[in-house]
Amino acid sequence: MNGQLPLVSVISPGYNHEKYIADCIRSVQAQTYTNWEMIIIDDGSSDSTFKIASEFADADHRIKPFTQKNIGIFRLAESYNFALEKSSGKYIAILECDDVWFPAKLQKQIDALEKNPGAVLSWGKAWLASGDLEHKYSLSPVDDPDNDLYFNKPPGKFLERLMKSGVPALTLVIRRDALLETGGFLQGFGLPLVDMPTLIEMVMKGEFEYIGEPLGSWRIYPNQVTKTYTTNMTEGMYSLFLSITERYHKICSREGLTREKIDEYYQNRLVISYSRSGRYKLIRKDFKGARKDYLHSITHYGLKQPGWKLRSAVGFFFSLFRMDVEWLAKLMGHDSYK
Repeated sequence: MNGQLPLVSVISPGYNHEKYIADCIRSVQAQTYTNWEMIIIDDGSSDSTFKIASEFADADHRIKPFTQKNIGIFRLAESYNFALEKSSGKYIAILECDDVWFPAKLQKQIDALEKNPGAVLSWGKAWLASGDLEHKYSLSPVDDPDNDLYFNKPPGKFLERLMKSGVPALTLVIRRDALLETGGFLQGFGLPLVDMPTLIEMVMKGEFEYIGEPLGSWRIYPNQVTKTYTTNMTEGMYSLFLSITERYHKICSREGLTREKIDEYYQNRLVISYSRSGRYKLIRKDFKGARKDYLHSITHYGLKQPGWKLRSAVGFFFSLFRMDVEWLAKLMGHDSYK
């Protein structure tokens, strides 16, 4: 049976994920779609990440772990493209080593892509959850009344939505041919990620197959990349989206995505990003760094986001006295990231 099904290559980068990698691998092994290979790229972890992956590989030939000297997340595209070179699948799926899939995930997406040869990728909903995966915070994306939007019909339609909300990377399954035609996984713009620059090229290239139900869970915890490099990500994506108005001027004009709209959106986001970065640093007891980010949020970008500027002022006060702001977040009904 497996010989009749297209091979899916799962690319799983990891660094110091010994707490999570076993759950990640088991979630792939539990897939109802069984014709897959899992290529794990350990970026020179100082813990047992590679050892655990190798133990799984000894018992399951579909798991193929590799390790390398640590090159870091700002060279993440190199790790992804190394895995792409080692892969053989018709489809490339993404699953970082601290996330998990639900059992029917691949089956639903491959079925959808096989029925629509014109679609370049499939994506869907995912839970945002705490480190133990038991406490779920939110489901992304929120439904949109425009059905064509999530299917990127016509190609380019999804562009502004991508800028504002992104896509849960663990839900991505991309046609290998489409990915290779755009140069593989892309990075640049000082970003510690590959999904957004790569997805922009896919948005311009073809339609999507969207699965409107949860396909997996991704973890949140204070020391992960999205928390450590919050402001780098926002600044980098600001530059990235400004660049596409030049490279894809006609499509951006058709969709009404102007430089002015990008400026307005990202300047608002930067107030929030610097405030959140201050909070994450406060959790890590980096009080000096927290004060710097809170102050940037307060003093830049004019009068945008006054509510977040107020949060930053509160956080700045807490940082002066080396206090934990998480109890206040819980008291106000906000999620705690501890």
